[in-house]
Amino acid sequence: MSAVAKIKDEQKAVAPVNESAAMFSMIERIMADPALPIERVNQAFDFYKRVQADQAAKEWAAAFVAAQAEMLPVKTNADNSQTKSKYATFEALDGALRPIYSKHGFAPTFNSEPSDKPDHVRVVMDLIHRGGHSRRYQADMPADGKGAKGNDVMTKTHATGSAFTYGKRYVLGNAFNVATTSRDDDGNAAGSGIGPITEKQLSEIVALADEVNADKAKFCKFLEIESLSDIPANRFEKAKSYLSAKKRKA
Repeated sequence: MSAVAKIKDEQKAVAPVNESAAMFSMIERIMADPALPIERVNQAFDFYKRVQADQAAKEWAAAFVAAQAEMLPVKTNADNSQTKSKYATFEALDGALRPIYSKHGFAPTFNSEPSDKPDHVRVVMDLIHRGGHSRRYQADMPADGKGAKGNDVMTKTHATGSAFTYGKRYVLGNAFNVATTSRDDDGNAAGSGIGPITEKQLSEIVALADEVNADKAKFCKFLEIESLSDIPANRFEKAKSYLSAKKRKA
């Protein structure tokens, strides 16, 4: 990079800071003038806040585009026995996206709100950026405890927890427009630990859970998964340790 180009880049980086400092300095001068009415001071401060908000929104958009450009399809790692389909768990989605969105200054926060649809949970995600701007995403998820064929497959409490977990990965994936795929990636993710546990590990977890009479539905909610087979490989030891500790206490 030439010296001229380097200086221009540095000027671009400093420009927003200098503009904000100059604007704030102007506000201070206005507030220090006793001849100005308070209405003019408030107008100047409101204008300053609008400028700041506009700058934060632009930083959010630029960071979002940069983050999304680095995101690849996430490999499905679990089976839905009701719909006979594969999906990516929230663990898999979060494991693939968190390093990228964190690097670009984003942090998602999740909550739930009352839904105007009966037997639904509204999952809300605010995608916050370090520049101060945030954007909200939401989705209403069914929580009636019904399966794909309309039969009761879980309690309302379990259904609500499951709907919230499903909604988190649904909203997060949609926010960044991330697709899922069942194709292998030439082993690049083999050591990432985001794939599901093996059949042998699943049998070990089930045996431990049965031995300590663990409530499997509550255990799945604790791990933020829909079934024991969804436990990611990188959380097997945590799940096993939890059940083993319960066994020791018993």
